[in-house]
Amino acid sequence: MNKFVAAALTLAFGCSAARAQQATNWPEQSVRMVVPFPAGGPADILARVVADKLGDAWKQPVVIENRPGGNTAVGAAHVAKSAPDGYTLFVVMDVTMVLNPLTMKSLPYDAEKDFTPISLLSKNTSLLMTRVEDGAKSVAELIARGKANPGKLNFGAGIITTRLAAEFFNREVGIQAQYIPFQGSPPTVQGLLNKSVDYIVDGAASSLPLIQAGKFRALAKTNNGPMVALPELKSLAVEAHSPALDDISTWIGIVAPAGTPRAIVDKTAAAVAKVYADPALIERLQKAGINPFNDRPDEMAAFISSETKRWGKVVADTGIELN
Repeated sequence: MNKFVAAALTLAFGCSAARAQQATNWPEQSVRMVVPFPAGGPADILARVVADKLGDAWKQPVVIENRPGGNTAVGAAHVAKSAPDGYTLFVVMDVTMVLNPLTMKSLPYDAEKDFTPISLLSKNTSLLMTRVEDGAKSVAELIARGKANPGKLNFGAGIITTRLAAEFFNREVGIQAQYIPFQGSPPTVQGLLNKSVDYIVDGAASSLPLIQAGKFRALAKTNNGPMVALPELKSLAVEAHSPALDDISTWIGIVAPAGTPRAIVDKTAAAVAKVYADPALIERLQKAGINPFNDRPDEMAAFISSETKRWGKVVADTGIELN
């Protein structure tokens, strides 16, 4: 054998062995989990619960780092440039992996090429909400107010998915309303609370305490999924008498920078599955308005692909343009 070929093979074998050893010993230091939203929203709440349990399992801290902005693009761009060594994980949403690529002309990351799927974390139901103090008491009343005051109602949303749900609802029922943008769930909730907007579509986790305190009224949920926290709440499709509004939900997952060793990806997915095997944890999340869900890396990749096709059709069929 040519000595240069032998040397190359030896080097390749050595690198492979080193990567295998790295994966076996991982993690040997703290792991960073980037959340592309401010603290307090559904993704942040879920990430902190999962990070705490993963830290216990790995005997290493899993530290949350909030990097909000740009409909998750700020955090995504940062993680895309991070070392693929397993020490940076990224909490993504449908916005990050599906809707940004479908609705934004220029992104500082490539959803398909820059990340390696690990596992879904939840499939959540969003809510159409008003204030108890002075807001519409039903979907029918909100529609009536909107039609009686074209262009005068304001609505808010913190991510593209919930904005799309609100825009789609407005379009289907014939409401003309002004969109007020917010960066994530906590500012959206605050916007409704301080009367900056008349209604919002947002994830349940941030609003549930205010619903339970009698400040907010949940008029409908954006899909037919069960909600332990609000078991009697009907879907928007039913309340608005519009089958087209049947399934507009959000999901949260976890990915790593592209190139992260598969052994580490699989190890992380297995750890998430073990965390979700705890019935008490599942009940805790459900009561907080979060519907836990986990799968394997290949299943998450297939799910993202199917979601891209589904939402691509919705965006094309409705003609809704998002800036």
